[in-house]
Amino acid sequence: MTVMDPKIYLAPMSGVTDLAFRLISRKFGASHCFFEMLDAKATVYGHPKNKRLLKTVKKDCPISAQLVGADPAVMLDAAEKILSLVDISFLDINSACPAKKIIKKGAGASLLKDTARLGKIVKKLASGLRIPVTVKLRTGFYDRDVREFVRTAKVCQENGASALFIHGRTMVQSYAGDIDYESIKAAKASLEIPVFGSGNIFNPFMAKRMLDETGCDGILVARGAFGNPWIFKSIENYLKKGKIPEELSLTVKKRALIKHLAYIEKYRDMKDANKIGFMGKVTMEYFKGLYNSARIRERICKVRSYNELLDLISGVRQ
Repeated sequence: MTVMDPKIYLAPMSGVTDLAFRLISRKFGASHCFFEMLDAKATVYGHPKNKRLLKTVKKDCPISAQLVGADPAVMLDAAEKILSLVDISFLDINSACPAKKIIKKGAGASLLKDTARLGKIVKKLASGLRIPVTVKLRTGFYDRDVREFVRTAKVCQENGASALFIHGRTMVQSYAGDIDYESIKAAKASLEIPVFGSGNIFNPFMAKRMLDETGCDGILVARGAFGNPWIFKSIENYLKKGKIPEELSLTVKKRALIKHLAYIEKYRDMKDANKIGFMGKVTMEYFKGLYNSARIRERICKVRSYNELLDLISGVRQ
């Protein structure tokens, strides 16, 4: 796996990066996306939820998958199951998820405390799959320790990882607090494989800061894409041309939102009531920052149909 172009990826996010989210992101510049994070055991045993998680279409390409688990053999079985169902560019091992239910299983960020097991998982998948294997890391579990983190990163490389995706926070920090650029920079300086930075990339300026302060090869955009699918093109234009993004009009935002909702209506398999609730959450993300956003949220919560939601959106004013 060489340094990839473009440098910008849509990160895998549970409950977020479904087919609809990926398609609207691709429409505005995200050229490489991930499926939502997949649980290894659920994948092996064919949990019905996985069918929805792996739903895709021809234009949803290129795409990669991310697995979370703690047993090397189960992880390999799950990876092979995924490859039998969909075409992916590479397989990412999640050793960064801070969710309590994942940590209790000894998976996700818990693997940061067990680098021997992490190494075994990486080796099992890297030697057993026909596609590259990458690893998603955090910079520590409890505390920041640059030397220990670099050691963990080297374990991944030595066992066959083709690239690392690094969220610049510890497990304890979850998604709050400052980004540890120093640890990402140290990993990049110590490794031969590509290193990608993640965390607090909410606009082109923060993307450039990640690249400048760490020297990393690329970035993962996660929460910065919520209600903001054009962030990918904005980052690309800023990095390549120095073009500062213009403030988008409400009309442009509403147009993108309506397209996003159309994708959800077409592709998301849910009961109607649950789908409307999901659409409402998506709508709120697009309208964040409006002076009357609190009032809009109240109205969204009362919506009971897709057409009713579209009518509400049509009537929103700045």
